[in-house]
Amino acid sequence: MDPGFNERRSKTRTRNAITASLIFLYSHMADEIINKIASNKKLVTFDLEDFYPEGARIAFDIQEWLYEGLILKEKEFRQHVSTHDWSQYKGAYLAFYCATDAIVPGWAYILLTSSAMAFTKKVVVGTLQDLETIIYTQIIDVLDVTPYQDKLIIIKGCTQKPVPESAYIALVQKLQPVAKSIMYGEACSAVPIYKRK
Repeated sequence: MDPGFNERRSKTRTRNAITASLIFLYSHMADEIINKIASNKKLVTFDLEDFYPEGARIAFDIQEWLYEGLILKEKEFRQHVSTHDWSQYKGAYLAFYCATDAIVPGWAYILLTSSAMAFTKKVVVGTLQDLETIIYTQIIDVLDVTPYQDKLIIIKGCTQKPVPESAYIALVQKLQPVAKSIMYGEACSAVPIYKRK
C-alpha cells in the first residue's frame, strides 16, 4: 500500500469539508442579506425611468424655412407654417431649434408652437436634452413626496431611457426635505448622498 495514501485522503476530506462549509455559510449569508433588504419596509427604490412619459421625441430644425438658412422672411415663413402637416406629430414631444447662427425673432417660435400644440404633448425651443429636462422638471414639480416621508431612498442610476442628469438634481431637492436618507445606485452598491442628522 502507498505510504502517502492515508495522508492524501485526509487532506482531500479536509478540503472537501472546508469547501462544503464555505458554500453553506455563503448561501445562508446571501439569503440573510436579501431577506434584510426585502423586509426593510422603509427602503424604497426610486426609478426615474418609471416616470418617463411615452411619446416620440422629435427635433425640428427650422433652418429649412429660412432664406439661405439664415434670414427669416416673414411672408415665406408664415407660408411654411400654414401649409405644414402638423398632424404628423400627434402625441409627440417637439423641440424646435435652428442649426445655423440665424437670428430668429421670438414671435417665430411662438407661431410654430401655436400651430403644433393642437397635436403635440409638449413643445419647447431647444435641444432634445432641453426637452427631456423640461418634461422631468414638470413631473418632479408635481410629485407627491408624502409616501417617502422618513424613508431610506435609493435613487436608481442605470436607465435605458434618456433621463437627464438635471432630473436627478431636481429629484434630490424634492426628496431630501422628507427622506431619512438618500442613496444613489443599486441596493448592493449604493453611494450615500444624504442622511438626516
